[in-house]
Amino acid sequence: MAQTYTAPETTSRPRIPRWVILVGLVLVVGIVLLILAAPALFNAGDQALQGYFNPYGVDPALIRECYGENGAGCPVVHSVAYSLIFLIAILTGFAYTTLLERKFIAWFQQRTGPNRVGPAGLLQPAADGVKLIFKEDIIPSGADKPVYYLAPVLKAVPAFIVLAVIPFGPMLTVPWFDGFWYRVPLGLADPNVGVLWLLAITSLGTYGVVLAGWASNNKYAMLGGLRASAQMLSYELSLGLTMAVPILIVGSMSLGDIVGSQTYIWQWFIFQNPLACGILMIALLAEVNRSPFDLPEAEQELTQGFMTEYSAMKFAMFMLSEYIGMIAISVIVASLFLGGYNDGFGIVQNIPILGPIVLLGKVVVFLIGMVWVRATLPRIRYDRLMALGWKVLLPLALVAVMWSAVAILLGDLFNSPIAYGIAGAVFFVVVIGGSWLVLRRDDEPDEQAAWENDPVITGERRGLGYVGLQVIGGLIAIPFALLKGTITLLEGLAKLAPEEQKK
Repeated sequence: MAQTYTAPETTSRPRIPRWVILVGLVLVVGIVLLILAAPALFNAGDQALQGYFNPYGVDPALIRECYGENGAGCPVVHSVAYSLIFLIAILTGFAYTTLLERKFIAWFQQRTGPNRVGPAGLLQPAADGVKLIFKEDIIPSGADKPVYYLAPVLKAVPAFIVLAVIPFGPMLTVPWFDGFWYRVPLGLADPNVGVLWLLAITSLGTYGVVLAGWASNNKYAMLGGLRASAQMLSYELSLGLTMAVPILIVGSMSLGDIVGSQTYIWQWFIFQNPLACGILMIALLAEVNRSPFDLPEAEQELTQGFMTEYSAMKFAMFMLSEYIGMIAISVIVASLFLGGYNDGFGIVQNIPILGPIVLLGKVVVFLIGMVWVRATLPRIRYDRLMALGWKVLLPLALVAVMWSAVAILLGDLFNSPIAYGIAGAVFFVVVIGGSWLVLRRDDEPDEQAAWENDPVITGERRGLGYVGLQVIGGLIAIPFALLKGTITLLEGLAKLAPEEQKK
């Protein structure tokens, strides 16, 4: 007897519980009251902290500049102390960036992630570090040992020193044991060529990848190193062009000047040139070989790419450089286009100690975005990766730089911010029109029809390509024609000479 299927009874959509609505209303009212009371709260916080971090009540004669005539030994003490604090903070950030990635990817894939070592898995990075320290170090028999040992260092060190020119906050006034207060920068150095420093150091990490692939005496590792070098060349051009946009707007290569010009949120350069910011983020993602640009270490194709023959702490050095690189590119994008340590409302200028906290928040948002991209997008094919760099990002980067240059020129000529609006409107028209031309798919022939109609295959003589080939062929034929004519002329002259009579 056949069984009949009875559809389950449909139930009405569950209503939102009253307590959820109540909590939502309380949160909305609280946020509104917080916004209204924000000036008073900020002033109160300023008054509470200014006695220590921004001491207006201290005798000005007791305040000294750390880098000045009255600095004494402050530059040395500041450099050593800041470097130690910076190194500890970056290593801690590296450890917990690994945990953040594992946790978020687990949540994206409906898994739990690390939750056994320590409360909520917070000691998992320490356990991973101990495991890698005691892991067996295996060296290939045919490896070039000096270069094999040097490659992880060349990859890791640039990831650290690239952050040396990034300001992590405004000038901070702190007391010292000699009874004076010193104004110290929250940065190791601020050269007037800081952007060039970023470009130079971000390129050095590729040497570590290429040398690691070559020194391992492994074909898969060598292919990974070659891919990394080609990828760096392809995306470095777009990277340099987009970094030129803040330089054009500010008129300085100093990272301190660039960040200082973005005090309020409407001054952030992402609103003046969002295309350049987007291209910079994509190019930096490709520079650190993060998904979907992780072709140099593609597991399905190259086992582990340039890291195939590395183990123990040498492998840990490559992983450290990757995650420190993630932090570094987040700081670079935040500093160039998102105000750096500035919160956008002027609070950091009154409470300087909040600068590193604000920058840390922006970095965490970028890190989550990179993890999200890895969990969402598949690895793209290598030829399409190269095509994206050369055919898409590079032309758009040129358009972005031209847009900023035209806007600045018009603003200087007419001395009016309306010129920026006009340039922005023209830019969006160009972007929308170009996107429509590139992305439209109506009446497109399929791949087979495209091959059948290809004039290279059919031999049909049409199009600019055919004309160009004919012109180039004619130019190349000129020297050969002259050579043939010269040889014919010499042969004719030789026939005019009387032949020697045989004796």
